[in-house]
Amino acid sequence: MRILFVGDVVAPQGCEHLRRVLPVFKKVQNIDFCIVNGENAAQGNGMLPMSCEHILTSGADLITSGNHALKRPEIEKYFENENNPVIRPANLHRSAPGRGVYVLEKIGLRLGVINLMGRIYMDACDNPFDEADRLVSELSLQGIKNILVDFHAEATSEKRVMGFYLDGKVSAVLGTHTHIRTADSMILENGTAYITDAGMTGVVDSVLGVEKSCAARKVITGLPVHFKNPDGECMMNAVIVETDNKTGRAISIESFDIR
Repeated sequence: MRILFVGDVVAPQGCEHLRRVLPVFKKVQNIDFCIVNGENAAQGNGMLPMSCEHILTSGADLITSGNHALKRPEIEKYFENENNPVIRPANLHRSAPGRGVYVLEKIGLRLGVINLMGRIYMDACDNPFDEADRLVSELSLQGIKNILVDFHAEATSEKRVMGFYLDGKVSAVLGTHTHIRTADSMILENGTAYITDAGMTGVVDSVLGVEKSCAARKVITGLPVHFKNPDGECMMNAVIVETDNKTGRAISIESFDIR
């Protein structure tokens, strides 16, 4: 099974670049399933129904998210509709709309996708390790061998721990949230593909997809700043994980930067 995972899509600029490059890239790479993190796809940040629809009609099979998933009130009903292939971190408070796990199916192929959020330097949420255990067990009882985890977290250490914690239990643990593609893609000892952060899809000449002067004001002054998303050359950061469909073990992992 060949799984394409696309790093956080940022703003309409990132959405448009995704639409330009994703369909051809999927075809060339013979992709079975495509998962896209879309939690910052709306202008500013957060998600809107229209940004989710843009991502899905551009070629995504499923949208994952993170700490900004529910920032826009307009998205709540979209999450509640079980026909919409979009998930939010499973370890949010039980009152949160939506779900944190999804099973993608094609003829002869099933892929379970889990979305989790870290707790270090992040908003309050339940223990992601306990939630991972619960959801992996549920998917395993359904006979699903191929399982991908989008771990949306700030701290590199927490992401690394999750990778080793789930090594041999899932096919891949792929980090998101920090928007910087890391150079540590690897297959762990017991067959789980891992990367600390898959990167982002958005404007290259920016600070994590935000206009540079806005980000500088925020960092230098510590005062509230209205973030703007600049125009310019875009990139799509992505990871392809190939798995053994029968065992769920990862065969390879490769990261990409598509301009």
